[in-house]
Amino acid sequence: MYFAILLDRASAGPMIIACSEGGTSIEDLAESHPEKIIKMKVDVNRGLTTDQALELARGLKVSGSADDAAAQLKALYAVFEKSDCTMLEVNPLAETDEKLLIAADAKLNFDDNAEYRQRELFALRDHSQEDPREVAAGKFDLNYIGLDGNIGCMVNGAGLAMATMDIISLHGASPANFLDVGGNASEEQVVEAFKILTADVKVKALLVNIFGGIMKCDVIASGIVNAAKQVGIKVPLVVRLEGTNVEAGKEILAESGLNIVSADDLDDAAKKAVAALA
Repeated sequence: MYFAILLDRASAGPMIIACSEGGTSIEDLAESHPEKIIKMKVDVNRGLTTDQALELARGLKVSGSADDAAAQLKALYAVFEKSDCTMLEVNPLAETDEKLLIAADAKLNFDDNAEYRQRELFALRDHSQEDPREVAAGKFDLNYIGLDGNIGCMVNGAGLAMATMDIISLHGASPANFLDVGGNASEEQVVEAFKILTADVKVKALLVNIFGGIMKCDVIASGIVNAAKQVGIKVPLVVRLEGTNVEAGKEILAESGLNIVSADDLDDAAKKAVAALA
């Protein structure tokens, strides 16, 4: 059997996915036999009710007591809820000769935002199994995902970061990462961001794209200049600033004495970053 609890964006709450056939790829099964997949929304305020759990037990075709199986399914939901899970997947959910349900294999993901109240769980985290760049970024509240391209990106705002990656691709190159420094990055964060970007040997150019709303352009420009001096950037650096105090920010970049290429807009920045690869 297969049993999972996920977070469903459409209903803004937990969604249970279950199937009487487990131990295989649920994606392949859903494609070949969608009628076998059970989907059940759970009211986050009420939790998994006894009636819902009994319906799931019958749908899973347990051979033992439906009441006992329902109790075990409710216990799994309790784990999902109390541990701040974003996903709980049991595959396969096996049944013993004594008619007990056993999680023969399971995977759980936890909400990073709940670390402050799940300290014991997060203390078990094995950073050796993760990308060291992502671990380093996490220590400074930077949102980083490593990719396979050659232009390192530092942007404030996830949407702007995605747009920056897209336009780099549009102009014939590939982004080396997703890196969102957030709306109020400090100089220390900018320094650490540059360290992470320049540690990637595949990075042949850097593109900084900042929209100064909460973050003022002159402040971020000072951070970029100081960070560039500290890290000793050896690849072309293209910077696009827009927003609050943008002229002051551009002046700081121009007077820094560093080889920083200023761009007027996002398209111009992407073109200059791609050209710098040549």
